[in-house]
Amino acid sequence: MSEPLTPQDVEALFTRGDDSFLFARWGRPIVPIVFGVDDKTLSVVKGAIEAVVTLANHKMAETDSELGANLMLFFFRDWQELLEVPDLDRLVPDLAPLVARLEGADANQYRIFRFDESGAIKASFVFLRMDDQLGALPAETLALGQIVQTILLWSDRAFQDRSPLAALPNGGQVILRPEIAALIRAAYDPVLPAMSRDASHALRLSARLAAS
Repeated sequence: MSEPLTPQDVEALFTRGDDSFLFARWGRPIVPIVFGVDDKTLSVVKGAIEAVVTLANHKMAETDSELGANLMLFFFRDWQELLEVPDLDRLVPDLAPLVARLEGADANQYRIFRFDESGAIKASFVFLRMDDQLGALPAETLALGQIVQTILLWSDRAFQDRSPLAALPNGGQVILRPEIAALIRAAYDPVLPAMSRDASHALRLSARLAAS
């Protein structure tokens, strides 16, 4: 069984590498689009998105009035492929230097967030280079892990030591850890602000976890 999150655990999940606290959630309905997968994988990815959005008691929509789609997921084999995507350099500033940096780091994933005037998430770009490591994961596991890491602006070191997912002992089915699921639900409480830089926000989240 997973242990409940302490207030210190919650604060750490939103405390960045420079020790600043930053929490943000989506402020508008999520409109996903997925590139580079077949129809079967597409249905798995969209199913994972719907499951996590439902968990958060958030909303999805058919289109975003400003961007068309606001959650874009790219699956590919080589970082250079991103440079060939039409108009992507208009959506992602300094795309070529970013690709060069990710190639140099031998990275297999990268996420970019954009924010509205209030600091809430308004768009996210998820890039997945399907190397041997990611390619070995079942599509359900890969999709769920990515959407969980996109539904909130977690710390850049939030899941370095422990995945937000866990395997059930009976059949090995992978699920979202219950304490992370509870935190996502708490984070979307409409009473709470969509963005906060104050570490005391972790106490407000923790209070909702304790009451659930």
